[in-house]
Amino acid sequence: MNLDDLYRQHVNDLYRYLFSLSKDHYTAEDLVQEAFYRAYLQMEDYEFQNIKAWLFKVAYHAFIDYNRKHKRVTLSDKLSYSMEHSQTPEKDFLDREGFKMLLSCIHTLPENEKHAILLCDLHQLHYQEAADVLDLKLNTLKSHVFRGRKKLIEMIKERRIRDDR
Repeated sequence: MNLDDLYRQHVNDLYRYLFSLSKDHYTAEDLVQEAFYRAYLQMEDYEFQNIKAWLFKVAYHAFIDYNRKHKRVTLSDKLSYSMEHSQTPEKDFLDREGFKMLLSCIHTLPENEKHAILLCDLHQLHYQEAADVLDLKLNTLKSHVFRGRKKLIEMIKERRIRDDR
């Protein structure tokens, strides 16, 4: 498979992942390009069993390097959210708000739990793939996912209780 095919097939997934980490459209676009540039440089040296997981790992490391270099957090209320089914504007609005709330809760989690939840639940990588991306042991990743989900459930329950009052 050549780089153009890989790009077309995985650019949206990588963009959404990097956007969820950086919370900035332009940073995510730059990091996607950096990830594919790094992938291009390394492609001939590797044999791949799961190219998607490897691209997520390259993207993750590009994000980590970017953070080390810039040492800043960019906050934004913008959110890229795609709707597969046509819905009413009200339903679309409620879905977007619910997704924003979920992302804001995810971003309050500790770093390892946040990355584990984003990779496994939002981007649907298998546990082993996510563990490889984050350079963690499989059981450690599962612990982070479990703890993160448990904390998210509690945050959502508390928010619902507050909203019902």
